Amino acid sequence: MQPWQSAAPDVITPPATFITGETRRTLDERFRITLTPDFAAAVTDEAGETIIAKERAGCVSLWPAREWRERMDAGIGLIRQKISAGRMEQRWADIQRLGRLLSTRSETVRLANRSRLLIPEGFREFLDVPAGQDVVVVGAVICVELWNPRAWLEQLRQDMPEFGPLFKGLTE
Repeated sequence: MQPWQSAAPDVITPPATFITGETRRTLDERFRITLTPDFAAAVTDEAGETIIAKERAGCVSLWPAREWRERMDAGIGLIRQKISAGRMEQRWADIQRLGRLLSTRSETVRLANRSRLLIPEGFREFLDVPAGQDVVVVGAVICVELWNPRAWLEQLRQDMPEFGPLFKGLTE
C-alpha cells in the first residue's frame, strides 16, 4: 500500500496539492542537499518530520511523516487482521519478505532549517550518487523524489512516450 492510499485498497485520498517541478541539487561532502522551500514544505509534517523511503534503484522519496505513518499503520492493521483470522497461513514467506522490506524501506528524518536533508547511509547506497555529484529532485504529485541522474534519464525514456495515453486515461 502506498502512503497516499487509504486502508481500503480502492479508495485513494487525493493529495492536498500536487507537488510538481524538477531541479538539480548537488550532494555536499556530508551527503546533504538543500530542497527548494516548496518541496521542503510539501514533505515536512507539523512536527517537522519527513520520511525518506527507498523506491527503486537510484530513487528515494520524501513524504510527510504523520501521513506516511497513518497510512502504513492502516495497511499493517489489515494484514494483522488477516493473520488473526487465519487467512495468511499459506503466505508466511510473503509476510517475512514484507517484514524485511518494512524494516529497511523507510526512515524518519528532520530537515535542518526546514530545507536541508542529510541522506542516511543505507539510502545513499540505494541512491548511488557520490558526494559532490548532482541529484535530480522531482515533484511526483504525491511525494518528492530524489533520483540518480542516470536512473532518472532512463525512467524518463521509459515513461515519456506514454505521457499522452497516461494523461488521457487519467482524465477521462
